[in-house]
Amino acid sequence: MSLEKAWVQDLLSWYEKEHRALPWRQNRDPYRIWISEVMLQQTKVETVIPYYERFMSKFPTLDDLAAAPEDEVLKAWEGLGYYSRARHLHAAVKEVSARYEGRVPDAYEAFRALPGVGDYTAGAVLSIGYDVPVPAVDGNVLRVYARYVGMNDNVLSPKVQKRVREALYLVMPEGRSSDFNQAIMELGALVCKPKSPRCDDCPLHFTCVAARLQMQHELPVRTKSVSAKVEHLAVLILRSEDKWLVRKRPTRGLLANLWELPYVVMENPQIDGNILKALHQFSNQLGASTKDFVWVGEYKHVFSHLTWELKVYSSEAEPFEVMMPYRWIDEKDRQTMAFGQVFNKILSAIEKW
Repeated sequence: MSLEKAWVQDLLSWYEKEHRALPWRQNRDPYRIWISEVMLQQTKVETVIPYYERFMSKFPTLDDLAAAPEDEVLKAWEGLGYYSRARHLHAAVKEVSARYEGRVPDAYEAFRALPGVGDYTAGAVLSIGYDVPVPAVDGNVLRVYARYVGMNDNVLSPKVQKRVREALYLVMPEGRSSDFNQAIMELGALVCKPKSPRCDDCPLHFTCVAARLQMQHELPVRTKSVSAKVEHLAVLILRSEDKWLVRKRPTRGLLANLWELPYVVMENPQIDGNILKALHQFSNQLGASTKDFVWVGEYKHVFSHLTWELKVYSSEAEPFEVMMPYRWIDEKDRQTMAFGQVFNKILSAIEKW
């Protein structure tokens, strides 16, 4: 898995001409780069841009983000998903604000030790922001590397990723770590794509093993992921006058600290009678005197390790008092509260009623 340095200049020349003008590339501020890199994890660039611009407008400096309440941060993150990224980022910038006077540390060990910072994030932020010579190996980089050298090893293996980082470190051009890392990532995003690689437009075409052997559609090798668990949820939209009932999720675990519509996890959702019975029992436990349950619709939401299949019903009730984690809200309240993506879809549908 060795690399020759001859291709590096071709890659950098291509990047100088073809790289995209992205908002986080306007300067080398490590804080701005850090925010973008966290947002870009498991999210496409075109999706991230408007979220990034709004987020940076709300929290223009690291100290601004560190001082913000978590609920406010989660609300600003709403719609990007993978909320643990936002919580880890918030915890990390608070540590930087307290320990490093608001300046992102440029030492690899110090930055890597912050909450939520892995090898890729550390490599990307430090190389792009400070030109520290450390590789940033993400999915794009692994794909480009595997095709270029004809690597048949599983790129999802931590051992393989470590070997790739070591190989790239050896060919990093002095003083151009920022451009080098961004060039490989950009090549993977624009040319060496997962399903439709544009090999004829690639600056590395003539020295790429996969292109020469016509293996670009077989590489990289990735092991199949384990099928996600499926949970069936009976969701209740419970109205009382001009408000509806929501509840806050626990402080740990999936969608921690976000708000949601109340639901019951169903063992046998195929029988509608079971769902209605469960919702009646749930309403009684809350102390609600509900009317008939009205079918609203079905929704599906896929997490990395879990799939939710939701059947949604609505009902009305006479006003009654609730305690946390439950709360009655109206549309004005909703604008300041962060909800999981699927619940936002349901709430948006409510607005059209």
